[in-house]
Amino acid sequence: MATQAFLCFFLFLSLLCITINGEVHQHDFIVQEKSVKRLCMAHNIVTVNGMFPGPTLEVNDGDTLVIRVVNRVRYNVTIHWHGVRQMRTGWADGPEFITQCPIRPGGAYTYRFTIQGQVGTLWWHAHSSWLRATVYGALIIHPKKGSSYPFPIPKREVPILLGEWWNTNPIDVVNAATRTGAAPNNSDAFTINGQPGDLYKCSSKETTVIPVAAGETNLFRVINAGLNTELFVSIAGHTMTVVGTDASYTKPFKTSVLLLGPGQTTDVLVTTDQPPARYYIAARAYSSAQGLPFDNTTTTAIIQYKNTCCSGQPGSQPILPTLPAFNDTNSATAFGAGIKSPEPVKLPSPVNENLIFTVGLGLLDCPTGRRCGGPNNTIFAASMNNFSFVLPSTVSLLQAHQLRVSNVFSTDFPAAPPVQFDYTGANISRALWQPIKSTKLYKLKYGSVVQIVLQGTNIFAAENHPIHLHGYDFYILATGFGNFNSATDTAKFNLVDPPLRNTVGVPVNGWAVIRFVADNPGVWLMHCHLDVHITWGLAMAFLVEDGLGELETLEAPPPDLPEC
Repeated sequence: MATQAFLCFFLFLSLLCITINGEVHQHDFIVQEKSVKRLCMAHNIVTVNGMFPGPTLEVNDGDTLVIRVVNRVRYNVTIHWHGVRQMRTGWADGPEFITQCPIRPGGAYTYRFTIQGQVGTLWWHAHSSWLRATVYGALIIHPKKGSSYPFPIPKREVPILLGEWWNTNPIDVVNAATRTGAAPNNSDAFTINGQPGDLYKCSSKETTVIPVAAGETNLFRVINAGLNTELFVSIAGHTMTVVGTDASYTKPFKTSVLLLGPGQTTDVLVTTDQPPARYYIAARAYSSAQGLPFDNTTTTAIIQYKNTCCSGQPGSQPILPTLPAFNDTNSATAFGAGIKSPEPVKLPSPVNENLIFTVGLGLLDCPTGRRCGGPNNTIFAASMNNFSFVLPSTVSLLQAHQLRVSNVFSTDFPAAPPVQFDYTGANISRALWQPIKSTKLYKLKYGSVVQIVLQGTNIFAAENHPIHLHGYDFYILATGFGNFNSATDTAKFNLVDPPLRNTVGVPVNGWAVIRFVADNPGVWLMHCHLDVHITWGLAMAFLVEDGLGELETLEAPPPDLPEC
């Protein structure tokens, strides 16, 4: 009887906890191949549950997700829950060899984490090699039950997932490039919700169609799930009102064009106030690197007003929006400048860690006796503070930290560039073009206030870099062009209502300044979300120490954590 009473009491406490802290959502993610036809060609792709894009997860702030991932493909797999804070649950973050060893073919792992204080649009994706080209989906976080949006309730909510498509296996694309040191082939198409759209061959019958009625206001949740391309987005004839980015509300502002780097999300309200017709929503590249090839195609979906469905009827030919030129940095800058927090914020201060990280490309010498595919027989590389990040292969960094495994990483990542130079100048010494390969972390004390100047460089080619920090949101205090100058540029800081994001675009030949509190213990990757660049080493990681007591300490690893 005593045992039964204890069990009943335990179940009561569990149900009470769920009631107070939100619901528990359980899902199975079966990673499997599926034959898909795009651009007149069929081939097998890696999917979750046979879906492309993968399943949309919908939760409320405060809910817990328990997701069992089963690997039935021939590749190693991990899943990253992009933008989720993962407070004390770093084991569920997902980047391969950072917080876990990969799920091997035939293996399984259950991710367990709780959404805390986040509302809006996030997403999930594979974080092994280039699997995320097809393994991704939306993660929609609604307000806590009993709460609502700070804007009028939309008629409907529509995920808009932007992607990139290759006519061959993306893993083969990156592996071929890695073998030679060359740049990988560009994508063959962009997609909206998995479909290229009317402007590509063999695609119009499957173009994504979003039905609407005149006079309604809908919430479009736009996600750039593309691998290597920042994208301009526009809807013909319609104005968009931005109300959120990266699962944080923003001060509403109207715009005719969005810019999203890979990893970023933007929530927009769209009122269907135009004459009933069919209107394209279109996306194409923002390519800021001068002279480098890129995918110069345009993907479309159709916003279809009621009673305008059929080909040949009046208004049935969709209207195409005018998108900015591929190199329109002014439009990219203007959009970013419009994003602000909805109310004045209390910025964390004083700053304990003032860091300067350069971000950019490089070239490595080709080993003797080899022929390499980079410019002038070199190997493409990328780095932060001239260190090109190398993943371990026998243990994850978080496991190595917790188990005190030696010779896996060091904690001497520099707080500033080892060599100062004219970062955005036209004639950078070739001695600075070769980064050093290493696995260096930067250690942070729990609770420290961290400010980072992310400084782009003009080594080989300058371009906009979308920099993502795992496990954290951060305030973007300012962005600018040229070399950051603390004597003059700090006056440009927005200390009133800076936006809160998890991915920041560092402008081409420019800089961005971010600030956050190191309140989440663990090992957290910071990297460029252009996958070609993280493949080349444009990454580093923070080691955030435990604080005091259980609530400031990393949880113990789960028993089913994959082994290396």
